Amino acid sequence: MASEMMEALMELCQEKHLNQLALIDELERSLAESYRSILHLPFGAEVIIDRATGKIYVYELVPVEESYDEEKDEYTEFTKRDVTPKDTSRIAAKHAKDAINAIVRKSAREQIFEEFSERIGDIITGTVLQSTPDFTIVKIREGVEAELPHFDQRRYPDEPNERPAGERYLHNQRLKAVIVDVRDPNSTEPATKGEHSRPPIVISRTHPALIKCLFENEVPEIYEGTVEIKSIAREPGRRSKVAVHSLDDRLDPVGACVGPKGSRVRAVVSELRGERVDVILWDADPARYVANALSPAKVSRVLIDSEKGYAGVIVPDDQLSLAIGKDGQNARLAARLTGWHIDIKNEKLAAEILGNLHVREEADDDLVGEDEDGRCAFVSEDGVRCRNQARPGSRFCGVHDPEAEDGEDATGEDWF
Repeated sequence: MASEMMEALMELCQEKHLNQLALIDELERSLAESYRSILHLPFGAEVIIDRATGKIYVYELVPVEESYDEEKDEYTEFTKRDVTPKDTSRIAAKHAKDAINAIVRKSAREQIFEEFSERIGDIITGTVLQSTPDFTIVKIREGVEAELPHFDQRRYPDEPNERPAGERYLHNQRLKAVIVDVRDPNSTEPATKGEHSRPPIVISRTHPALIKCLFENEVPEIYEGTVEIKSIAREPGRRSKVAVHSLDDRLDPVGACVGPKGSRVRAVVSELRGERVDVILWDADPARYVANALSPAKVSRVLIDSEKGYAGVIVPDDQLSLAIGKDGQNARLAARLTGWHIDIKNEKLAAEILGNLHVREEADDDLVGEDEDGRCAFVSEDGVRCRNQARPGSRFCGVHDPEAEDGEDATGEDWF
């Protein structure tokens, strides 16, 4: 019987890739607790399993009277007395089953923790094994499973929800997600709901890192480092904005991410189940960066307050609703993407608040696109911008340039 138990342990260790000696040591400690209870030993027991034959010996710990410590109220030295029962193997088999299963589960979780704890933020591809109302189990490979939690936040406010709204998963469906956590089996922190019976790897479909990993897989320039993803703002399942920058001046980063006929970004959108993805150009100039982030809306100008972190945006009257977006989504994502608090106003309202904008001293970073169209910057009280071309070296035409001499246009000739 004893040798059969050792053979079974050896087969188990080979199958689960466990250390046999460590498993036996853990089994000895577990059996000692069992025999202490079975034999009613007040000072505990010690169990020794013969590594060669598998025979089990049980010893009672008998305290040495001279070793009693009055301050600690305990004995510090013990002698051993053999109390091995005749049916040791039967008792061991009965009480060791649960202990061995627990040891195997813990060892497997420790191995998974060592392998995957360094891969947090990486993308994985798995197959859906089971889906419940609270979480989905995804098989990464044989013997390794991950959990995608999607707890009802109203019932379990402290539990995570890593599933985008509207997504549902079917058995054997292929799924891509990012690793966001790997539970440490030796952690002393309080366990979450049912943690010990759930896979140790936690994955997410809502984390912004998923979009970054998907673009790295689809865009060689990002994988090679020529194009950088500077920032990502996401509302999972609905819409995302990605700011990109190229280290090569000759390469268009937005075009590289979109791909020929939109093939690259379309592959990302397909994996995200139709979530809209806006790729915008990152800029070191905050004003231009904010203007780009509000795409597809066109921006007239951006006023930057660096001290307060505010960006005042003025848009054409017909672009106001587009800049704000449905339920404020476009403005909200742009604010998250840039890190600026964005206040959007149309040109008519801005003109009423600021008055004649042409008499205000213009900051270097408050005008977006002024050099691109070459038009006069004058805006009337009705919010209508002058259609004349600006004078060379000036932002205004000869009619509205406050520094020009009365009665002269850009050529110095009389205009009246």
